[in-house]
Amino acid sequence: MQDRPSTHPVFYTLFDTSIGPCGLAWHERGVIGFQLPEDDASKTRSRIARRFPGIVEAPPPPDIQRIVADVTALLQGEARDLSAVPLDMEAVSEFDRRVYEVARSIPPGRVLTYGDVASRLGIDNARAIGQSLGRNPFAVIVPCHRVVAADGRLGGFSAGGGATTKRRLLAIEDARRDETPTLFDLIS
Repeated sequence: MQDRPSTHPVFYTLFDTSIGPCGLAWHERGVIGFQLPEDDASKTRSRIARRFPGIVEAPPPPDIQRIVADVTALLQGEARDLSAVPLDMEAVSEFDRRVYEVARSIPPGRVLTYGDVASRLGIDNARAIGQSLGRNPFAVIVPCHRVVAADGRLGGFSAGGGATTKRRLLAIEDARRDETPTLFDLIS
């Protein structure tokens, strides 16, 4: 997915996590993208540069440092609420924004199905939810990995590593569906 170029100066930082070097892109209006790790830091850096032409690597200001610390802690297995992270969704469709709001409401360690998300939006189209989450430029901050298929399978995951990465993120969070306390067993 190519993100729309910003009219604001755009910056990014790479940071080490338990799953590898991640990247966070921002400008004055908030976070504009999150990058899960590629095979190594140089590939993660290249992916961010392709997504955001003209982006500049920079030391993160204090508000971005706090987000990096929270993401790092979350990926270490600590429960962290990222729902207040300011996101600039200018390049995101209205439908996707609504889907991402529901996804952001799923607490760490819990999951919803694609159908659950669709139901919360008042629609009957789980596939549209999956497609929306596949476009998510804010993976982890908008926790698309917490949305799974109704039959207990993982469903898709468009980030590097695909379902393996999704399974790993859910395992870190020891994720369970409220109605199905054994879901973790199905994804392990």
